[in-house]
Amino acid sequence: MNNIDKTTAQKIIEKSFEKGRDLKLNPLMVVVLDNRGAVKACAAEDGTSPLRFSIAYGKANGAFQMGMGSRALFDRAEQQAYFINAVNSLTDGNLVPVPGGVLIKNSNKDIIGSIGISGDSSDNDESAAIYGIESVNLIPDIG
Repeated sequence: MNNIDKTTAQKIIEKSFEKGRDLKLNPLMVVVLDNRGAVKACAAEDGTSPLRFSIAYGKANGAFQMGMGSRALFDRAEQQAYFINAVNSLTDGNLVPVPGGVLIKNSNKDIIGSIGISGDSSDNDESAAIYGIESVNLIPDIG
């Protein structure tokens, strides 16, 4: 598989929601990008706030555009805040450098997409993303 298809993206979202319910997380917003960085699928659980799409998209987009999970971007932001701010300007503010943005890799370790989740703590968002990716036998990369 070299790209995320719609069916796989939707399955990742459903499994991420499932993990969120198992962990009793706040309602989640999930965005899955394909290997072009285009939105392949997104969904929100009832009760998410209006800003959650932008946050989830920013996590997924930042991971995809930089080629590293948003946890790595978070670590980098702590060390190089000016750099991350500059990159965020280049992405028109669509980079959210906190955990919850995870690269999706195939068995060859090629990046075939990314996922961003927003709704609970960043660590919990990331846990739901990892579960969703692994549930379709793909490889999560948090950075």
